Amino acid sequence: MIKKKYIDLFRVDPEKKARLKDHDTGWAQNEDFKEMGKDKLKERAAEVLEQNRVDLDEVQQLLYADDRYSLLIVFQAMDAAGKDGTIKHVMSGVNPQGCQVFSFKKPTSEELDHNFLWRYMKSLPERGRIGIFNRSYYEDVLVTKVHPEILQQLPKGKINKKFWENRYEDINAFERHLERNGTVILKFFLNVSKDRQKERFMERLERPEKNWKFSPSDLGERGYWDEYMDVYEDAINATSTKWAPWYIIPADNKWATRAIVADIITSTLRELDLKFPEVSEAELKRLAEARIQLESE
Repeated sequence: MIKKKYIDLFRVDPEKKARLKDHDTGWAQNEDFKEMGKDKLKERAAEVLEQNRVDLDEVQQLLYADDRYSLLIVFQAMDAAGKDGTIKHVMSGVNPQGCQVFSFKKPTSEELDHNFLWRYMKSLPERGRIGIFNRSYYEDVLVTKVHPEILQQLPKGKINKKFWENRYEDINAFERHLERNGTVILKFFLNVSKDRQKERFMERLERPEKNWKFSPSDLGERGYWDEYMDVYEDAINATSTKWAPWYIIPADNKWATRAIVADIITSTLRELDLKFPEVSEAELKRLAEARIQLESE
């Protein structure tokens, strides 16, 4: 497991303002990491990821059996930050029956005719299950803030000076409601540098088996990099709460990203008072009778 003091490097304190430029996107997060060195740290990250895969399988069974909590994991990032790969590697050990992944694309006309949270509400995990949002309702305070022309139709006067502040309040209230009803929420911003994004875009262009992952629109959105950093910073600061914290995860090195995310997920679930249901005396008696019946066949 990763020490809590290191995990705290990535968690956004609701009482403080986070600045993305203060968060290193690489592996050398502090003096301890630098002293350990990249090779040794990478080796340790692989061990942490593997152990957390095993632990997550165990704690997922407890989550399902306990049937009081659900877990919602939100991933947000710029293109090529590694969301898909992180989900794949971190969740590879869990039972697929207890985990659902939703990737939200451009909203349909029906979805645009509802409030901006509607389509996400339909995909929330039920008790005992893990739900993963690959992009989420935060797109409606990120992409739409950079490109306000794609905002859904709203009554005259609703889009005013407090519009974005009101949306942050809606999100906080929504997440507070979920938490009060047993949903544990973890939000990860995979913080990739502009240089590393360029490298990954180039790889997609140069390797035929990765050509399908590149879209001209990715390049177009890259031109709004500074604007996106501003709106991400605004959203993170406005919506990182005690009940639904944001974690700013370094994403230039995929091995570091995956180990950190896996450890936070597993540690969070282990902190819950999860337990298998207790069997009553009457049920124990019936089990004993069933055993006798089976043994006599």
